[in-house]
Amino acid sequence: MAIHPQLPNAITVARIPLAIVFFVLLLVAGPLGDPHPVLRWAVAVLFIVGISTDWVDGYLARRYEIVSDFGKLWDPIADKLLTGAAFVGLAILGEVWWWMVVLILVREWGITVHRLIVSSRHVVAAAWMGKVKTAFQGVALSWALLPLHSLIGLEAWATVTLVLMWIVVVLTVASGIDYIVAQVRGARGGTP
Repeated sequence: MAIHPQLPNAITVARIPLAIVFFVLLLVAGPLGDPHPVLRWAVAVLFIVGISTDWVDGYLARRYEIVSDFGKLWDPIADKLLTGAAFVGLAILGEVWWWMVVLILVREWGITVHRLIVSSRHVVAAAWMGKVKTAFQGVALSWALLPLHSLIGLEAWATVTLVLMWIVVVLTVASGIDYIVAQVRGARGGTP
């Protein structure tokens, strides 16, 4: 079965407006204490579907050997827009600490800016640690967005959310250090 060679890129690009729609709906849904959690469930499902497309577009590109420099560059940007919208939205709603969000966003966008700067010379694909970090961010944010507090209690939900966010912070910092070390080694060795 053949697929259109631009399908993975189209899926990647679709995450960009999806991030904006998701962010607006999250703010409209409001914090977890809202007595009408239906919109919050819908927002969480929208995020889960959106972040899942990261796996889908990557799988299609590799499976059908249509990996492109466009996809290597824009896939992480689309991911960062969607996860960044979730982190900022949750911080605005008071459900995640701002310092965590700022630390995560500085790392995410610092590396993205670097990728854009060097893209005329070479495209820096995501490393395995960055992929693990993104996957875990998706899991942690999905948990934080789902209004599961009504099923397990607010204290249990908050504890799990806090543990997941700490793991995200550690993975984000560690993958950022890994990226910088790889780029410094590549520059010293004369290869990207």
